[in-house]
Amino acid sequence: MDRKEEEKITRLSGVARAIISILLLAGAASLGLIILRGVQSRVHAETALQRSTEENAIPTVRVIRPKRGAETNELILPGNMEAFTDTPVYARTNGYLRKWYFDIGAHVKAGELLAEIETPEVDRQLQQARAELATADANLRLAKSTAERWQSLRKSDSVSQQETDEKVGDLESKNAAAEAAAANVKRLEDTQAFQKIYAPFDGVITARNIDIGDLINAGSNGTEREMFHMAAIRQLRVYVEVPQMNARSTGPGTAAELEVPEMPGRRFAGKVVRTSDAMDPASRTLRVEVDVDNPNATLMPGEYAEVHFRLPVPKNSVTVPVNALLFRSEGMTAAVLRGGRVALVPVTIGHDYGDALEVISGLNTDDRIVVNPPDSIANGDAVRVTEGAQK
Repeated sequence: MDRKEEEKITRLSGVARAIISILLLAGAASLGLIILRGVQSRVHAETALQRSTEENAIPTVRVIRPKRGAETNELILPGNMEAFTDTPVYARTNGYLRKWYFDIGAHVKAGELLAEIETPEVDRQLQQARAELATADANLRLAKSTAERWQSLRKSDSVSQQETDEKVGDLESKNAAAEAAAANVKRLEDTQAFQKIYAPFDGVITARNIDIGDLINAGSNGTEREMFHMAAIRQLRVYVEVPQMNARSTGPGTAAELEVPEMPGRRFAGKVVRTSDAMDPASRTLRVEVDVDNPNATLMPGEYAEVHFRLPVPKNSVTVPVNALLFRSEGMTAAVLRGGRVALVPVTIGHDYGDALEVISGLNTDDRIVVNPPDSIANGDAVRVTEGAQK
């Protein structure tokens, strides 16, 4: 091999080494770029994961604004209707029932004759008393004339003073006996007048417990027997037990309406006339009487009724859905959004409407309240907000 060939081979070897070096450098650069891109991708993924985790840690909540409460609040309570006047009718004399004139369900006026009683014993006693009164009057007249005669004789000293005093004393005794006999006659006449039983007031006969021929006992020698039972139903009393929270709003003069189950949709106007002015310690309720006019006897004593009261509500009261409040050991609170963060505000509940609650303190219509707040929510938590319309 000559020198030229050796130089040529040497040049080719140098070129090959240069190409190999270039290739090695290019491969190293490509490997470094691949490693760099892998590291960058991993760092970007970790950053994105951290950002996503932080974003997911902030809860997304829906907020609403409280609704202004109504001017009045309807309170519905059960009530028991009773007759305005309800009384039994008894006899005041002994005897046998001669006749009765009205049966159950009869509407009677005050003073109408209900029944008559035969009183033979009282009649005989009255005859005897009148005879005794006649005897007493005769004795009184004799004693009076005797006393006057003795007083006249005493002026001429024809009789002694002692004898005159005795005649005057006898006159006074006979006068007292005549007055007693007259009082006894009057008593028996009044007793005889009780032979007729009259209605004590306008009302309806709700019970008749006697029949013709029954023995009537006035109670002096045995147990009294109720003859009739009467109820005045042109006006009814309705008694309602009002909870302590509403007791001071249902004083005398408060308007009320009654509704009975058998007449749905029809209401009867009434008014609170008096209260017991004392709370029942067992139920913490106030007994309230509502009077209702019943001129056509549409309502009946003893019925069950729902009593509707229209009560004023606090001026600053609002209503919120039930799911907008938190029930915790420290009390009832609402999660209010203030300055982009949550503030747990204590609230006071008034009326419960079922799906909504009346809040009488703690909230106003400008607040934004979190609906369905998570149990873990706390003061100062950041939240992502979406506005929602209140139903």
